[in-house]
Amino acid sequence: MAEYTLLKTEGRAKRARYETIHGVIETPVFMNVGTAAAIKGAVSTEDLEQIGCQVELSNTYHLHVRPGDELIKSLGGLHKFMNWDRPILTDSGGFQVFSLATLRKIKEEGVTFHSHVDGRIIFMGPEESIQIQSNLGSTIAMAFDECPPALAEKSYVQPSVDRTTRWLKRCKEHLDKLNGMDDTVNKSQLLFGINQGAVFDDIRTEHAKTIADMDLDGYAIGGLAVGESHEQMYHVLEQTVPFLPKDKPTYLMGVGTPANILESVERGIDFFDCVYPSRNARHGHLYTKHGRLNIKNARYAADDRPIEPGCDCPTCRRYSRAYIRHLMVAGEMLAMRLCVIHNLYYYNKLLADIRLALDEGRFAEFKKATLDVMNTPE
Repeated sequence: MAEYTLLKTEGRAKRARYETIHGVIETPVFMNVGTAAAIKGAVSTEDLEQIGCQVELSNTYHLHVRPGDELIKSLGGLHKFMNWDRPILTDSGGFQVFSLATLRKIKEEGVTFHSHVDGRIIFMGPEESIQIQSNLGSTIAMAFDECPPALAEKSYVQPSVDRTTRWLKRCKEHLDKLNGMDDTVNKSQLLFGINQGAVFDDIRTEHAKTIADMDLDGYAIGGLAVGESHEQMYHVLEQTVPFLPKDKPTYLMGVGTPANILESVERGIDFFDCVYPSRNARHGHLYTKHGRLNIKNARYAADDRPIEPGCDCPTCRRYSRAYIRHLMVAGEMLAMRLCVIHNLYYYNKLLADIRLALDEGRFAEFKKATLDVMNTPE
């Protein structure tokens, strides 16, 4: 078991410390997404250390397909494989199973589907997902769940959530078993369960109560940012988070924008992950305190300022908007690398500033000031 210590609260917002076998996680935290054990954009683990990354997130499904979780286990586990000694969270593969696979069949045992890489038939259920994550040896494993569309019919969502609960019990039993085996990479692997229920308050809250009783290491809220409005997402958090344990971390999966993060911290969320900063960066969309700018815009062709004046990231310390725009327009790989480093630094720094504001009891003021500046031109 990891130790979660609640340091400060401001309303429902939480400032905590989560001690794991791979190091301490200060929350609220943004986890940097390295789907295939690497951040897209040629960003190394050494870079991640420099830009303040606390937790790296990798994808169970993608690593199972390529290069194979058994190969990674034979090489000492994911931490050794990618040369990263801080915490790693692996998602369960469930979202990919339900979003990437065009041909799939859901049964109580699990899901049969076709690999998006080579078309081969793969079966994945709770035990398979946990076995893969155990082979990877991540710090935190996510339970295998079904992620129904946010706006699905209630008649579909309720049975789906009931199945997710049964799958969670199987995940917990199997991880307990694997953590007791001699050849397990990480015998202290943690398990987070996932709350589902689309936008139905009653299903969400009942499911939160049910999984809260299972005494897991942490609790995620899944199935959001997949089609519902921001207002609906915030409403779900307001209704659901109070029914999850206060003395365990809460994780909002796949969210989101800087504004989403500020709003969700206010509603009690500790952990975040999202591909936005790296994906947007690769297309030249860069985050600043005034919002996003498109570095490919002609107005930056002769702009000798850094992306964000005052930013202390490795990119802003050395390079101008004009140079980065040139690289992006010329199709140079360095453009993506510099942009991804900046955007991830921006997110990690935003969360560090949120933690400081909570430490000093001024989160509400910080949130308002940050959102106000985001809506003003540079």
